[in-house]
Amino acid sequence: MKPTIVCIVGPTAVGKTALSIDVAKNYNGEVISGDSMQVYRGMDIGTAKVTENEKQGIPHYLIDILDPDQEFSVFDFKSRVTDIIADIHARGHLPIIAGGTGMYLDSVIKGYQLSDEKRDPKFEQALIEEINTHGIDAVYQRLVQIDPIQASKIHPNNHRRVIRALEVYDRTGKTMTANQQEQSNDSPYQVILIGLEMDRELLYERINRRVDVMIENGLIEEARYFYNQGLKKAPAMRAIGYKELMPYFEGEVTESAAVELLKRNSRRYAKRQYTWFKNKMDVTWYNITPETKNKVFQKILKDLAGILPRT
Repeated sequence: MKPTIVCIVGPTAVGKTALSIDVAKNYNGEVISGDSMQVYRGMDIGTAKVTENEKQGIPHYLIDILDPDQEFSVFDFKSRVTDIIADIHARGHLPIIAGGTGMYLDSVIKGYQLSDEKRDPKFEQALIEEINTHGIDAVYQRLVQIDPIQASKIHPNNHRRVIRALEVYDRTGKTMTANQQEQSNDSPYQVILIGLEMDRELLYERINRRVDVMIENGLIEEARYFYNQGLKKAPAMRAIGYKELMPYFEGEVTESAAVELLKRNSRRYAKRQYTWFKNKMDVTWYNITPETKNKVFQKILKDLAGILPRT
């Protein structure tokens, strides 16, 4: 039989962390972070990293394993998670992946065969300079000619993804679309996909409040520390919660403007997460509100009772 894994998905601020710990406590589980930015040490507030108190003694993985200037790719995530799942199962425990980075989670669930080739800084820098000098249009049209399907999925303003798609073709001779089509849809795991969703307006209110709490808890000071360390262009600084504050540190915008941008980007990210999981994964969804959270969590645990052995 295939090893069983539980994956808890949904938009940011919806309650995935709390649910993952409840499931782990009831079903002898251990939690793997599915967030691509919680791997970075020191980035605690902006990534809403689970605290030691919140863990309630449950083992957690892929948290605080890299320095902010280190790259962490889908290949890296999939390789590490595959090993962690095998280790957890070998000890008779249940792997629970909790997090919102859809592509990373998809790579594990579907067992993607990924290349371990690292990014080419020279290729990337050359395209960045071309974009800065001549604009994105010519570079984006190059992608349209090479890989029209992938181009249709990427907004021209998302320079990083445009560059990455061109880089994949340059280094492998295959388009990103071709690489994706070669992947098998047969998962190496028995996957139980649980999704948490919330009324959009209520979710956006929670996200706005969460940002306010992050600011109160020292997010600006946390981000400024990395900025003062010369890490403005480090991979970790691409994370929402940090990149929005860089212009403020450089005197280009006010603090309030930077915080409002952070809230907006967080809301948009939540929408993208929700769209990804709805379109690409076979998820069992549970709608929650702050008032019904405990009741819904109990229903989820009850629904799992017929599938998983209870501790």
